[in-house]
Amino acid sequence: MNLIERHHQRRIGIWLLVCCLVLFSLVMLGGATRLTGSGLSMVEWQPVTGVIPPTTEERWMREFDAYRASPEYQKVNRGMSLDDFKVIYWFEFGHRLLARSLGLVFALPLAWFWWRGWIPRRLRWPLLGILGLGALQGWMGWYMVQSGLIDIPRVSPYRLAAHLSLALIIFAFMFRLALGLLMPAAHRPHSMRRWTIVLLVMTALTVFVGAFVAGLRAGFVYNDFPLMAGQWIPDGILGLEPLWRNFFENPAMVQFMHRVLALSTMTVAFAAWWQQRRYALDAGARRAFHILVGIVGIQVLLGIATLMLYVPVVLGTLHQGVAVLVLGAVIAVDYRVSHPRVHDAAHSGRLAAAD
Repeated sequence: MNLIERHHQRRIGIWLLVCCLVLFSLVMLGGATRLTGSGLSMVEWQPVTGVIPPTTEERWMREFDAYRASPEYQKVNRGMSLDDFKVIYWFEFGHRLLARSLGLVFALPLAWFWWRGWIPRRLRWPLLGILGLGALQGWMGWYMVQSGLIDIPRVSPYRLAAHLSLALIIFAFMFRLALGLLMPAAHRPHSMRRWTIVLLVMTALTVFVGAFVAGLRAGFVYNDFPLMAGQWIPDGILGLEPLWRNFFENPAMVQFMHRVLALSTMTVAFAAWWQQRRYALDAGARRAFHILVGIVGIQVLLGIATLMLYVPVVLGTLHQGVAVLVLGAVIAVDYRVSHPRVHDAAHSGRLAAAD
């Protein structure tokens, strides 16, 4: 690869990191929107004209009248004033506007890089795939909101989990591509990669179950720790029929699974960090492990505090955002373990031979 191509790939990598940062902000804002009860304040989906907020009293009343016909107003917020409605409206409007902005931040530079011939052939389908997933995510967001506009004023936990999971899949793809472009190296899997693969799976499962905790509002029950209502295993975790529904619709079981998965993920992360000390990993990989255990520790403490304080908006939003950072840290550790830099790989080889 010549210097010009390397320069082009670096620019693409930086652009993907910017997209990851915007997506991280979007996940954070989505958490705040959910926790403030704002997600059902906009009852229509207008992909084009929806970027313009109400600017006159007449338009505000039109939006408010549409909301007053929704199940959430009728069953939860009856009597809400226009000023209170504006507060929840701005949260949802900001979330939708940032989502559209992310689409532009991704699509416009992609078209520019493609037109200039900077995108190597091996990246074309992955980048187009991310663009397609982004379009699907926009539809999934509205599909989720629709579930709360019919009878029950609450979005489906299944659709919320799908919406959040798809956002994290997009983040993972973009971040992994960015790492490969900014830190190119040959693929040399290390035995420690078995740990990072397990961590990646456990992190994904923990976040996925966490989405059901959010969707079922399961964080508002069993607000003690480490016990749940004075028990290690609470009563009623298998109270639904058929049995499989408990794992997705029973708040007690869902919170119990999230606790177990979170603590298990933390244990494996610290065990992997301890184990890597026995190997001749390069400095970058060791640094990635240090960052990983730090973020995982912060996330577990945030989760406990969020639970015991009955899910305050600030802590709940941070807990959702740090989940993205945990995922990014695991991906970074996996990349550094399996793609050591050329000079670091040679140094590690010398250390391994010395051992």
